Amino acid sequence: MSQAVNRMKKFLNDPENVVDEMLEGLLLAHPNQLKSVRSDNRALVRAGGPTNGKVAIATGGGSGHLPLFLGYVGPGMLDGVAVGNIFASPSARQMLDVTRAINSGAGVLYIYGNYGGDVMNFDMAAELAEMEDIRVETVVATDDVASMPKGNEAGRRGVAGMFYLYKLAGAKAEQMATLDEVKRIAEKANANVRTMGVALTPCILPAVGHPTFTIGEGEMEIGMGIHGEPGIHRGTIETAEEVAKSLVSTILQDLPIEAGNDVSVLINGLGATPLEELYVVYRSVHQLLAEKGIRVYRPYIGEFATSMEMAGLSVSILKLDDELRELLDAPFQTPFHVQQS
Repeated sequence: MSQAVNRMKKFLNDPENVVDEMLEGLLLAHPNQLKSVRSDNRALVRAGGPTNGKVAIATGGGSGHLPLFLGYVGPGMLDGVAVGNIFASPSARQMLDVTRAINSGAGVLYIYGNYGGDVMNFDMAAELAEMEDIRVETVVATDDVASMPKGNEAGRRGVAGMFYLYKLAGAKAEQMATLDEVKRIAEKANANVRTMGVALTPCILPAVGHPTFTIGEGEMEIGMGIHGEPGIHRGTIETAEEVAKSLVSTILQDLPIEAGNDVSVLINGLGATPLEELYVVYRSVHQLLAEKGIRVYRPYIGEFATSMEMAGLSVSILKLDDELRELLDAPFQTPFHVQQS
């Protein structure tokens, strides 16, 4: 019985080719928005770029998290992305090719999650770019509260809250701000966003063919990472209200937010959670914040950083001020998400 339950059921041709075929499909579907600058399609940039005098923003990471990372390339967001295999970092050479393609002379900002392979390869790509007189600055996203205790924020993972770094830095870059200013906004967003997640089921890597970990029937795990990294608490599944209360209280203990403050809330599905359930959770999050006198401004509900078919969700809260609110309102257009001003 257990073998039947755990057997992989996916729409694939060859599990080894899933990333390459996914990229081909994406480029065929969005030829006016994306183009490849490598024969292996592992370096994608805006179809109309680069823009003269504009700071370029690049990201990258492993596949298996759509729309993170490659789904955020477009006006108002990012300029290019290096694409790795499932849950694996892209190479420094792929990152360098993105950097060359998007640079217009104003410099390039790297924004990516805090994972060992990504850090190593982006650092190497930055050094190679500097040797070609391309100025590169870096901001590493560290929004996952569960991955490191308070006081060690710099060691935390980057998860769905990375969306806000892309969004706000991207809006600043569209204003033709300098590289230092765009970096400042990305750092400000990183300092003011926190994320907590919860998982109900594991994911299956296509090349592996079976779940990468187990969660017992009727159990959930709070704080699990988007690659299945262990969380901080496993227990019996709770109601949406109880889950929302746990995630929000943990975030607010880590990032104090006072009555009268504005925040943006992002409810992110991990790949197999229906929108209906995400809105049920958002209802509770909104009510919990309202009870504390905290106003929600421009919420986002949907899939922003998935983990294959993992059932679960994460809650990100971004503390706003006038500057961040204005940048949050700016429009953007990518293959996966569109926002009008």
